Amino acid sequence: MTAPTGRRRVVEWVDGVARAHEDRLIAEEPLEIRLAAPGGPDRRLGVTMRTPGHDFALAAGLVLSEGVVRDRSDIAGIAYCTDARLSEEQRFNVVTVALAGSPGRVWQDRTLRATSACGVCGADSLEEVAGLTSDLPARRAAPRWEPSALATLPDRLRTHQRHFDRTGGAHAAGLFQPDGSVVVVREDVGRHNAVDKVVGHVLMEDVASDGLALCTSGRIGFEIVQKAAVAGFAAVVGVGAPTTLAARLCDEAGIMLAGFARDGRVVVYAEGGGDPRPS
Repeated sequence: MTAPTGRRRVVEWVDGVARAHEDRLIAEEPLEIRLAAPGGPDRRLGVTMRTPGHDFALAAGLVLSEGVVRDRSDIAGIAYCTDARLSEEQRFNVVTVALAGSPGRVWQDRTLRATSACGVCGADSLEEVAGLTSDLPARRAAPRWEPSALATLPDRLRTHQRHFDRTGGAHAAGLFQPDGSVVVVREDVGRHNAVDKVVGHVLMEDVASDGLALCTSGRIGFEIVQKAAVAGFAAVVGVGAPTTLAARLCDEAGIMLAGFARDGRVVVYAEGGGDPRPS
């Protein structure tokens, strides 16, 4: 399997002076995800560009977010592909999710495109995107996070970003308890992949998601909130800005949403369905 980072000789220029040295780059490799339903042939869900590592959690989080499975019991197993036609290196870039029954949602062979940009960009239409969240549970009465606590999460996340320290090229997603303690942190070249790895960890390890906050290292788009909503998280916070569609989905799903969390500052855009303006 490819390492999560790689070495490369570079020439660094500072004030017109060149210095040759070795640098590290974050690894980016394609991961093809296949689904195997009982009694049927394997089918290709799609390909995403990811940083190798925690591939099974990535696949599990993705099939949950895509509505293919509803919970852990829908997954019979996850394994690297044993197709004899694949090279040894290719086998670690193909993961098969064995389903315990029929998939919860019909998918297209090209639902995902080979990109590390965002998960929902492979959707064919706005109607398909809307369908991803049409069956979300009703708003939850989860405990409200204090904004001051949300403001601390990016700094807590930063202390766990080992690949970013080495390369400067990795996004991160972390899941936190209300007391600020970390549940899990994952890094990846793709922001949505990092979130899928967190969601997959929660799914496969049977972690109770009620009351937990998801923290991301970048902006908060619809696809990030959609994954958090399906996983049942109570809050989403990031160092960047959310989008209009992300904020709207937080209102609909009862998720607290905060952005620009850094240096003790945080902007609350949704309080779990309420008005984020102070009374």
